[in-house]
Amino acid sequence: MEDLRVRIAPSPSGNLHVGTARTALFNYLFAKKHGGKFVLRIEDTDAERTSQEYIDNIFDSLKALGLNWDEGPDVGGDYGPYTQSERFDIYPKYVQELLDKGFAYECFCTPEELEAEKEEAAKNKKAYVYSKKCENLTEEEKAKLRAEGRKPAIRFSVEKAQKAFHESPIVHFEDLVKGDLHQDVSLIGDFVIMKSNGSPTYNFAVVIDDMLMKISHIIRGEDHISNTFKQILIYEALGAEVPKFGHLGMILAPDRSKLSKRHGATAVSEFVEKGYLTDALINFVALLGWAPSDGVEIKPVEEIAADFRIGEVSSSNSIFEYDKLNWMNSQYIKMLDIEDLKEKLKPFLKDYDLSSLTDEQYTKMVEITREPLTLLSDITNDVTYFFGKDVEIDPQAQADVLDTEVSQDVLKTFLEQAKDWDWTEENLHEKLEAFRGFYKEKGIKPKVTMWAIRAAVTGRTRGADMVGTLEVIGKDTALYRVQKAIK
Repeated sequence: MEDLRVRIAPSPSGNLHVGTARTALFNYLFAKKHGGKFVLRIEDTDAERTSQEYIDNIFDSLKALGLNWDEGPDVGGDYGPYTQSERFDIYPKYVQELLDKGFAYECFCTPEELEAEKEEAAKNKKAYVYSKKCENLTEEEKAKLRAEGRKPAIRFSVEKAQKAFHESPIVHFEDLVKGDLHQDVSLIGDFVIMKSNGSPTYNFAVVIDDMLMKISHIIRGEDHISNTFKQILIYEALGAEVPKFGHLGMILAPDRSKLSKRHGATAVSEFVEKGYLTDALINFVALLGWAPSDGVEIKPVEEIAADFRIGEVSSSNSIFEYDKLNWMNSQYIKMLDIEDLKEKLKPFLKDYDLSSLTDEQYTKMVEITREPLTLLSDITNDVTYFFGKDVEIDPQAQADVLDTEVSQDVLKTFLEQAKDWDWTEENLHEKLEAFRGFYKEKGIKPKVTMWAIRAAVTGRTRGADMVGTLEVIGKDTALYRVQKAIK
């Protein structure tokens, strides 16, 4: 469907949230599945909360996730500008059209007057709906109010639009995800579409932008459902084609509360900083409310797009399971090409002097430490013993292993024999096998023998393959550490 056009329109009032990323992904998948266009629009009308830093973060995060847009502020397109603050000269024309058609009117009410109406409704235990007292003001009354210095806002006449296009106050639309949705729009009340300072409200600006950008399908969070009924009426009042809507369930934390920082990372950039691979993150996010037809969960975006079906997206809320994301991330780390993994690990090794290792040593270190990695950041603490001459001994390893009589004997014998070993992987493997066998004949379990050597060389009782570790650390440093561990 070449005329299929979807958009993601984030507000740059914070870093790109994983929920917005999920919305962007589902729009992207829908467009790719049907050969449509994916548009990025920045909704930056809230000047106080908008910053260039957040705009950059949105761009960088979407690109990192591989969600490249066909049209947007940086790449252009036929329907720009794609930044809402650059479109302010567009909206007055459509406000005037609604005024001329009788679907909008000037409202001179002050904030205090509106607050009084709300308090009265609350006192009477009624849902607040604007009184419409400005709808039928005469020109003389308007002139008098202007003379007082009042600047009018523009309100949309819900009742007039409803009666013009719908037989009853109940307005329906068929949601792509949730099926039939409806609301009694008489309960909405006439809402402001242009503030008294001349800036458009969200519900008005978004309709004009989507209409002019020829957006055919709007896929967004279910928190926008109540807005949709207002927007449908504006589309109809302007004589525009109403796009198809699809509303996604919310993403909740494991405790079923709103996903927030207290649960862990929530912004895409935070996940990246913590050591999640963007390929793993986007794969995981695709499964929040949708499932592949073949049941295979780990697959690239291209395959997900080919299989994606908007009608099979769950209408329920999704639980953001950090444990599942961690497992998926570990699988992606295992699948990474070694050279790619080496490059991706460098930011997490910035506190170490990587120049002290040859490329061969660095490669070996990554090969023998990658298996247990859940996050790329795990590498930071997993490789401390590969750097520097001395090693910090874990107190538990000191007490339970190195201080024992058996370990002290093992270390003295190891030091005596190992100084003559050829320090290559093949030879180290052979010599250590023989060394374990020598102590096994003396009734010492092989793991006890190796614990002693590992604790002396790495300061720990667990870690990477011992042969590879000794090879990377080097003969001089390994024997120096063993010597220091001997009392």
